[in-house]
Amino acid sequence: MKKIIISLTALFFLSQIAAASQKIVMLKENKTISMSKDEISSLSGKIIRELPLINAVVVQFPDYIKDAEIYTLPSVDKVEEDSYRKWIEETSFAANPLPTVESVLSKIKEGEYSFDLEIPKITPEEQKEMPWGVSKVNAYGAWEYTQGEGVKVAVIDTGIDYNHPDLKPNYKGGYNAVKQNNDPLDDQGHGTHVAGTIAAVRDLNGVVGVAPKAQLYSAKVLDSNGSGQYSWIIDGIQWAVNNKMQVINMSLGGPSGSEALKAAVDAAYKAGITVVCAAGNDSGPVNYPAKYDSAIAVSASDINNKIASFSSRGAEIDFIAPGVSVYSTYKGGIYKSLSGTSMASPHMAGLAALAVSAGAKNPDEVRSMLKKAAYSLGLKPTEEGNGFIDASKLIK
Repeated sequence: MKKIIISLTALFFLSQIAAASQKIVMLKENKTISMSKDEISSLSGKIIRELPLINAVVVQFPDYIKDAEIYTLPSVDKVEEDSYRKWIEETSFAANPLPTVESVLSKIKEGEYSFDLEIPKITPEEQKEMPWGVSKVNAYGAWEYTQGEGVKVAVIDTGIDYNHPDLKPNYKGGYNAVKQNNDPLDDQGHGTHVAGTIAAVRDLNGVVGVAPKAQLYSAKVLDSNGSGQYSWIIDGIQWAVNNKMQVINMSLGGPSGSEALKAAVDAAYKAGITVVCAAGNDSGPVNYPAKYDSAIAVSASDINNKIASFSSRGAEIDFIAPGVSVYSTYKGGIYKSLSGTSMASPHMAGLAALAVSAGAKNPDEVRSMLKKAAYSLGLKPTEEGNGFIDASKLIK
């Protein structure tokens, strides 16, 4: 009996050692990651990821180590739980039948929409390739001058199906923050859909993106469930900064903020990257990271210029873009129609790429150009922000 009791006690002790909590440990400005290593080891912590972009490390501590103990370390500034959570949500919106480009253009010409667009002539072949949202933002009106040539756009999401025929010509590389390797192949589909709206190639097949000559990069930060840890997203942003991206799209979000995530978004902005984020799909307040001042928050509109019922809204909204029944690329070389602010955000990221290609040199200039190209849909400022973009106005 004594042996059994001793064995059970030993197993309990070992299980306590094995159990670990994962933390993002942000360091003081005058401290370095190398300086913190011995301190962290003194609490049996194991550094599993370094985040120099925000002067932080991701650490596994035994469960018995509490935050109060971590704060006693001389190098430590802030400690956060590195939570694993769902970052993309399916909308419960019952979409209407997919509108055609022809129907969008005819309604504009018939005066059903009150705004003034300069509509270029589009061939029947090009109409077939162009999703309604790409047509609605009048991307074609900018293409005579720029198609986003050479602009580096990072899709921070579930990855990209880089073998998709409409994405392969524009795909230039990426990073998998989930597995910490260089293969960001999409195993969920969401990121591939987003990428197509931004920069699907203009080849009269499939679909075309808002900026069809932009360069697509992928930072896979979410797994096949659309879930991930805060540190994965921060690592993806860090990769984008290190690789000199010019535009980041994050069609992801949640109700809870994070000082570490905010620091990463702010760092990207300071590095000259325009960060575009989906506002959220819960009809409530704007989600994070869209809520941060350094990000462009995008709400979703429908074909009738109304805010989508699911779209988040609030004072943080910067612009509104098509987000209902958006047809785009999907994993496995196919195409799919999805709804959500996740679909609205890449329209704006594509427009940001056009602005960069047209001469905007930093995020403030991009935002300024977008504002000048925007018009009101007659919605509340909390729903549309600065309004809806006419891409032809970006180059005038």
